[in-house]
Amino acid sequence: MAGMPEFISVNGPDNAGKTTQLKQLAARWDGFQMLGAVHEHDPEPWERVASDDYASWWFEKSTTVELTAMLVKGHVRRAAARRPEHTGLLDRGLPMLTAVAAATSVVKDGLSTDEALRTIREITAPLPTPAETSVLLLPSLDPHRSYAITSDRENRPWTGIYPAYQRHLHAILRRQAEEGVYDLVVDCEHHDLAEVHRRITTGLGLPLPSHDL
Repeated sequence: MAGMPEFISVNGPDNAGKTTQLKQLAARWDGFQMLGAVHEHDPEPWERVASDDYASWWFEKSTTVELTAMLVKGHVRRAAARRPEHTGLLDRGLPMLTAVAAATSVVKDGLSTDEALRTIREITAPLPTPAETSVLLLPSLDPHRSYAITSDRENRPWTGIYPAYQRHLHAILRRQAEEGVYDLVVDCEHHDLAEVHRRITTGLGLPLPSHDL
């Protein structure tokens, strides 16, 4: 279909509705190819670090360079799996992976948000990454309320360092939105799934057939 990008990424914090919206897009057109998450395309290193204590490795043992490099390597391999003449649908693209690595660095390395983002961008800048059209789903434009919404959807309490990580992640995502990092930012608060989906397709100007949700 003319006018379709090679890749569309749907980004947002945990429980923002990324998977649901990706599935809705995939149902709209057979030229979409679900490519999933980065660990699915470079499983060996992720399985290795997860074999002991995954959370401990992520937030304590890994270096920022190691974690970021693994995320980007998986992202590049995922892009290479796209079939010709298809639009790859990405569960978290490079902007979101940057935010994840930066939020992790804030809680793990004690860096400020500015320092963490600068560090992650310096690590990723030399790496060849595919161009993507990126969508950010925000449960609320207020990072504190956004965190409250998504943590409530988890149906069990986040423990340990994870709540602090999530709070920083929500704040970084809002900052990225203000900086124009994403091609489209969708405020999901007070909107049902169908309206969020409509905002994605119209906001990106996707030439998709009509679809009843």
